Order: sequence, then C-alpha cells, then structure tokens
Amino acid sequence: MKKDKGGLPDLTAPIKTTHGKKPGKHGGKHAKHDDTGSAPGRNIIAALDIGSSKISCFIAEIRSHGTIEVIGIGHQASRGVKSGTIIDLKAAETAVAHAVEAAEMMARTQLQGQPIRAVYVNVPGVHCLSHQLNVSTKITGSEVSERDIQAALAQSRGVVVPEKDELIHIIASSYSIDRQRGIQEPLGMAGETLGVSLTPVTALASATRNIATVVHQNQLEVEAYCAAPYASGLAALVDDEKDLGCTVIDMGGGTTSIGVFFERKLIFSAAIPVGGQHVTSDIARGLTTSLVDAERIKTLYGAAHATSTDDGAMIDVPPVGEEEHAQPNYVPKSLLTGIIQPRIEETFELVRAKLVDFGINQIAGRRVVLTGGASQLPGLCDIGQLILDKQIRLGRPQGVKGLAEATGGPAFSTCAGLLHYAAEHADEIPVTQQSHGFALPGPFRTQLLQKVTHWLKENW
Repeated sequence: MKKDKGGLPDLTAPIKTTHGKKPGKHGGKHAKHDDTGSAPGRNIIAALDIGSSKISCFIAEIRSHGTIEVIGIGHQASRGVKSGTIIDLKAAETAVAHAVEAAEMMARTQLQGQPIRAVYVNVPGVHCLSHQLNVSTKITGSEVSERDIQAALAQSRGVVVPEKDELIHIIASSYSIDRQRGIQEPLGMAGETLGVSLTPVTALASATRNIATVVHQNQLEVEAYCAAPYASGLAALVDDEKDLGCTVIDMGGGTTSIGVFFERKLIFSAAIPVGGQHVTSDIARGLTTSLVDAERIKTLYGAAHATSTDDGAMIDVPPVGEEEHAQPNYVPKSLLTGIIQPRIEETFELVRAKLVDFGINQIAGRRVVLTGGASQLPGLCDIGQLILDKQIRLGRPQGVKGLAEATGGPAFSTCAGLLHYAAEHADEIPVTQQSHGFALPGPFRTQLLQKVTHWLKENW
C-alpha cells in the first residue's frame, strides 16, 4: 500500500489487481508481467476457493452502485487437497494456476491483458473456530461518535487467540447502549456506555500458511482470508434468513461446514470432517468399483433415500481393476441408495450434535440452507429435515451477476460469497491482516480515509 509524505497509508490509491508470473514454472503459468494495475477507474476483485473436490477462481468488477458482476471464471478438479487440508503443495499450486489462468483469460478485456495480483481466499471450516467476546467503553460525549465505536472495536485486539491460530475475522454482531440491546447502528445515539458483541473467528495458522504458500507460488498476494461457511452464507442466504436466524450447511467434497447467522451477522462457525468424497468412497467399497466410476454412479443415479422404483431399476457397475468392461455387472439401484443413506444420516446427526453441544441450536432458528457441491444429491433435504427438525432449502449464489448456469449452482457458493465479503464486509478484516499488505476495496477506501481524517482532527 502506498504511503503519503506523512507516513499514513494512501487509502485513495487505486486498487491494483495484477501480478507477475514466474517463467518456466508449470505450463499453466504466465511469463512475468509488470505490476501495472487494473483498468483505470475499475474496482476489480478476485476470489479463490481452494476446495477438496475443485478449485475455483472468480474475477469480478464492483460497479459504482455496488453491483457485483463476474467477468472471469475458472475452475479445475482439485489436486493436492484432502478433507480441506493441503497435502501436496506442488499439486495444489498447479491446480490453482490453471483455475486462475482460465479466469484471467475470460476477463482479459477488462483486465487489459494484465494478470490479477491479489485474491480473497477461503479457509475451510474444519480449520476455523468462532469465539464470543463482549467489550464496552465509556462514551466521551453526550452522543456516540465514530471515535467511541472505534475505541470499542479496538479492544478486540485483546482477544485471546489460541497459540497455533490466526485471527481472520472480527465481526461486530450487535451494539448496546447502557441497557438498550440489539442496536445495529449506534452512531449519534445518546448514552453513557457503549457495548459491542463481537464474533472473532480464528483459523489454524499452519493451514493459512500453507494456503499462502500455494497462492504466493503463483505470484499472487492474499488480500484476506474468509472462513468458508461465512462466505457460503453471504452468498446463499437472503436477508430475512440472516435476520431471523438461519443455519447454512456447506457440504463440500472433504468437509461439511456450518455457519449460524442471526441479526444479519455470523455468530457461530464449525465443521465436521465428512463430505461428498466420503460418500463416493463408500460407494466404491460397497459396489467394488473404482473411485472414478463410483463418482459417476453417484452423480447419475445417487439419491439420499429410497423410492418405490429403486428395486426394479438396475445399474451397470464396472468391476474394479478390469480394463475392459465386456460383461455387464448389474446391481439394483436400491443397493446404491442403501450405501448412500447411512452416510448422509451420519452427516446430519454430526451437524445436529455440533449445534446442540455449543448451545446454538435454538438461536440458529428453524431454517437451514444447504449448499456446496455435495448438497445436490436428490432427497438430501428430506433426510436433513427429519434429522435436524428444521425447514430446509437448497441454496445457490445470489446477488452476483454474470454467473453461467453451470457455475451458478450450490457448488460455487463459497467462491461467490468471497466476492460478497470483499465488496461488503472488508471492514471485518483484522488490523493484523491489513498491516501486512491487505487492502480494502475501493468503496471502503474513501470511508476509511474519512475515519482517519476525523481521528486526526480529534487527537491532534
């Protein structure tokens, strides 16, 4: 970030969205370019979802009226990632390079031929942990000023972060003034004591370091990290669901992430190490077929619960290890469903246990939104509704323009949510991240500059 002569950050500098590429490293990477910045007057952001089953990159432009429009899309089958954890840096690095390059190619006109420089990256929910923190401060005047709010939020720096964790979010859930609770915007209100309910979210530092390594090897910077269930909720939930209390369950390939929203804020985050790939493994073992064929069978014929026609329907299952599948190997569809259903039931039971154990089940309300690639299995909502005793719907990315039908489904909610986070929630990025080069998108730069100027006037 550029600085002016007085040493303060230049918060009005245009966003740079370009990066160089190391020549000669993996076929999918570019030759090195100059860091010349994005097209003049454009607010261009990039999101990178490093998942267990796929790696996705969205490049989007934030219009002057706040609309998010995707201008570049790239996705690749994931490599080097298992159950939300990077297990092979080189393989993950190559997959990321291909996804980013495809998105840049699609957005080459708006990028004026330059590659992107920085990305917002998800952190799988299995590596994240949410906390609760209440802070308060005396109001300096008769009314709450911006300085009072900043003084209260500054106390979040005192949150005790586990030794092996890194702070990635500071979310102000609600404010209170004296005995008045549930205040959303305290500025200008009268009172003596201002309180803030905060939801800090931490992530395993080793996980974020490995993610950063993969990103940096592609000559990209990490703009900020975002917990996967938070991103999914920002994309898939409507305002009323966030207001009244809703649980978003992001069913990915290797993990299932849980995010609870209340009064439009994330108040709880958790995950379980079970996902769609576990269903695929169960099918491969149960039907004695390869993982590739098991995935294909799951996609074409899989269902979460049996129907009356399952016994009569037959599926041809290629035996594992046979190069030529000359003789058909038919099994009833009911056998496939009987393999899938127990794993789905187990997943929802583990989700319910998480909500109950943390005492969040009642606050979470009676509404659940399923999203993620593994949520598209027929009958999944019915099973979830029985086990969780909540109303369930399938969620897709909302509020983002430019998504094709193939990339507008539940599997891309996290990547779309990262764009929402970048455009609308960048004020929740901890100062520790901003001080290491993380920059706010354009719409927030002017607002933050005004806050800095106001603080200087009051203190100097």
